[in-house]
Amino acid sequence: MKQRSFIFVAAFVTILLAGAVALYAYDSSNDGVIAKGVTVAGVDVGEMEPEEARAAVARELEGPLGKPISVRFEKQRFTLSANDAQVKADVGGMVDAALEKSRDGSIFSRVARDLTGGEEDVQVPTRVTYSEQAVQKLVARVKKTLDRAPQDARLNFPSLSSVKERDGVKVQTGALERDLKGALRTPFAGDRVVEAAVRRTKPKVTRDQLANKYPALLVADRKTFKLRFYRKLKLQKEYTIAVGAVGFDTPAGLYHIQNKAVNAPWSVPNKPWAGSLAGTVVPGGSPDNPLKARWLGIYNGAGIHGTDQTGSLGSAASHGCIRMAIPDVIQLYDQVQVQTPVYIA
Repeated sequence: MKQRSFIFVAAFVTILLAGAVALYAYDSSNDGVIAKGVTVAGVDVGEMEPEEARAAVARELEGPLGKPISVRFEKQRFTLSANDAQVKADVGGMVDAALEKSRDGSIFSRVARDLTGGEEDVQVPTRVTYSEQAVQKLVARVKKTLDRAPQDARLNFPSLSSVKERDGVKVQTGALERDLKGALRTPFAGDRVVEAAVRRTKPKVTRDQLANKYPALLVADRKTFKLRFYRKLKLQKEYTIAVGAVGFDTPAGLYHIQNKAVNAPWSVPNKPWAGSLAGTVVPGGSPDNPLKARWLGIYNGAGIHGTDQTGSLGSAASHGCIRMAIPDVIQLYDQVQVQTPVYIA
């Protein structure tokens, strides 16, 4: 009886050992085979040996990794070639990881999986290396080109045509660098074009607001001897004027009314042309005072004033000032304030 029990136990142990050896032999035979259901960089490498898997993954990555990567902003593009970016895929490392994942679990779970046709739900992500310096140089190039301060809408003098406002742009370098690196690490995602990460700043004055910036404006045209008065950039009145004679030119440029006066005194320049009045001050309203009725000071002693020498209007006849008919300067005086822009063309 004992002998039969011993034989039974021995036979059972022998069967177990044989099964274990068979399991080990079967499992060992799959040591170099990637399990079904495993993907590498999106490529199905299930039931492949490492060499075959490496070739398959390299083949699939060759095209996407060779594409340049671009940064886009509106109609502008900044491109970095794959060669300059030194883009490389760690194909060997990815396949080794796939094989390692295939060997997870116990010998029993692996054999059961293989015998029943089971699969591993494993996705080994793409492993890509690239030049950090190349990415930083691209970001710096984008920033240098795109960064700009906001531009207010403005007028072109003397035509008064308006220049459109423009938003300011500041490249968000940290976000752009992060987006570029993400695109480099995922070669199959999209067309490898990254939208530039920027922050926009608005101008203070738009074309719609420009008229409010100029509630009143004077434009003096020395060629046509006309002074035009605008209110919110709409022409209100045109006056015939006299400007500086040769050698006494009325200064060109953009100025502002500095001061105003009714019957202003005249501080006579100490010049030979002033004769006996040179260096004196002639009271306002005096017959010897050429600044008739109203005075609008512009720049360095030059200004707009009335004149009783109406025959000089429409010519270059003054010593630098802008002359107007007395009724005209009285009318204009009440419609413009100190700091009103005066453009002399």
